Amino acid sequence: MAKAGSKGKDSLSIRDNRTGRDYEIPILEGDVINAMDLRQIKVAEDDFGMMAYDPAFSNTASTRSAITYIDGDKGILRYRGYPIEQLAGRSSHLEVAYLILKGELPTKKQLDAWVENVTFHTYVHENITEQVKGFRYDAHAMGMVISMVASLSTFYPDAKDVDDPKIRWQQIVRLVAKLPTLAAYTYRHHRGLPLVYPENELSYTANFLSMLFKIGTKEYRPSPVLERALDILFVLHADHEQNCSTTAMRVIGSSRADPYSALAGAMAALYGPLHGGANEAVLRMLSRIGSVDKIPAFIEGVKRKEERLMGFGHRVYKAYDPRASIVKRTADEVFEVTGRNRLLDVALELERIALSEDYFIERNLYPNVDFYSGIIYQAMGFPVEMFPVLFAIPRAAGWLAQWEEMVVDEEQRIARPRQIYVGPEARDFVPVSDRG
Repeated sequence: MAKAGSKGKDSLSIRDNRTGRDYEIPILEGDVINAMDLRQIKVAEDDFGMMAYDPAFSNTASTRSAITYIDGDKGILRYRGYPIEQLAGRSSHLEVAYLILKGELPTKKQLDAWVENVTFHTYVHENITEQVKGFRYDAHAMGMVISMVASLSTFYPDAKDVDDPKIRWQQIVRLVAKLPTLAAYTYRHHRGLPLVYPENELSYTANFLSMLFKIGTKEYRPSPVLERALDILFVLHADHEQNCSTTAMRVIGSSRADPYSALAGAMAALYGPLHGGANEAVLRMLSRIGSVDKIPAFIEGVKRKEERLMGFGHRVYKAYDPRASIVKRTADEVFEVTGRNRLLDVALELERIALSEDYFIERNLYPNVDFYSGIIYQAMGFPVEMFPVLFAIPRAAGWLAQWEEMVVDEEQRIARPRQIYVGPEARDFVPVSDRG
């Protein structure tokens, strides 16, 4: 209904110059309006009503969420209110995963029970091992893991009952537990090595490293530094609000698909080079530069738009990515164990130049979490095709938390975006014999 404009209210006054009518739209918390309130703006009563055009959903809030808070201008990232800097320095990945999933940090008793539950479910059905062997030896690790995660829905048909909270939680535990196992299997298959079963007396990350790298020994104990470094990287990647893969998880889940199918879809979104493949792109860039003395020429190429500066800038962060400084410190600790990677010198010098030149400062091109993470993974012995998988393992906690939040949110319905049709008007079919 059209209303006269008003002043001093939490509302937005809109004048439709086509009709001369004024509308008052309530402003909700967070400086947003309800998109459906625009539907009342129309020229004729039988019109569909006004819509907002927002390619890539860059300025559209599709949900209310209590999981992750980001202030890109100030470089702030919090999980359930806790600053990422505190969590990455003091908590394990499983502790943070519990926080993200449950909303509160666990007590000692709750954490022990959670760890025990996850540990109990690390094994996968033997038929999965046969599925692994069915892939080509050089199949990409991410493609293999996506396929195996999707197939898990056939092993747990009860997962389709997404409205039962006990069943939902059971699937969440299974996915958090089994993803490292599936990931390790792809690595071993790629290298023609026998699969290694989980060692459940080890920590989450130590067990993962054991399944990856154990060869010819009954025991494998990774360096505590590398174990902790991987755990920190997992904490940093656990969630990141409504990005491409999280949106995919929510959209698929909105149809009431089981979490295995939804998570496979989220992983497929992450598989793209603009999302989960960013740290791989950084590593390839640094390798192409090769040495510190070639950086000035590369920088000039960037300015001329002949080169792309990977690992700098972020769609959300307009200041320094708060995760990047943590990753940088972690890199120093890792290289104390593995030896210094020559690419680190290239990265450090590239960062120094980018943070000191007006060209990059004016464009808010600060290092993001991907800039150093690839170097760390390479130093730890991971091939580049494993990088998106290493992203997906910790992000599963965030995806599943977002999925469950969506499932129980009464405001959420099956996702169904609108479009602006730009095709031809109605026309008559012409038989092929008459089309010239």
